[in-house]
Amino acid sequence: MAERRIQLPLSAEDLAGLRAGESVLLNGPLLTGRDAAHKRLFAAVQAGNELPVELKGETIYYVGPCPTMPGRIIGSAGPTTSSRMDSYTPALLKLGLKGMVGKGQRSQDVIDAMVKYQAVYWAALGGAGALIANSIVKAEVLAYPDLGPEAIYRLEVRDLPVIVAIDSLGNDLYQMGRKEYARLSSGVGGPVF
Repeated sequence: MAERRIQLPLSAEDLAGLRAGESVLLNGPLLTGRDAAHKRLFAAVQAGNELPVELKGETIYYVGPCPTMPGRIIGSAGPTTSSRMDSYTPALLKLGLKGMVGKGQRSQDVIDAMVKYQAVYWAALGGAGALIANSIVKAEVLAYPDLGPEAIYRLEVRDLPVIVAIDSLGNDLYQMGRKEYARLSSGVGGPVF
């Protein structure tokens, strides 16, 4: 599939057209948040308190950027393991979160919530934080500044490279890859190199 550009916030049309395995370049604003921020957001939701950021229609990048070097917008900004946010994610999807960027697999509860609330999960390349930082053109702390790099930031990204790992229909690239490997390794469809 050809790589395409998506403007954030994600439109319903773009969301509906995304399919697992598709390469995408993200452009526009997104939020950041890792474990500590998710724990606080979830506690606020459970307590019925107002959140410090609006989640409806937003995309969250699971990242805790490294310290910023002089003359740079942000430090290295590679994705963190997404499954660490899985226990909090269904509640945030219910509030209107539409996209997530991270690395690694998601739980079935998260996938079910993505289908129910129509959301997408993109995988970013782990180990490429310095390269990814070049796609970030603006960064500002919005909430929980005491968390340092785990604070919630608003980033502005330009051509952030990602792959649709799980689409809004629940198609999971990780599962699709396992099935394809099993098929190929069984000798059906040709040799495995």
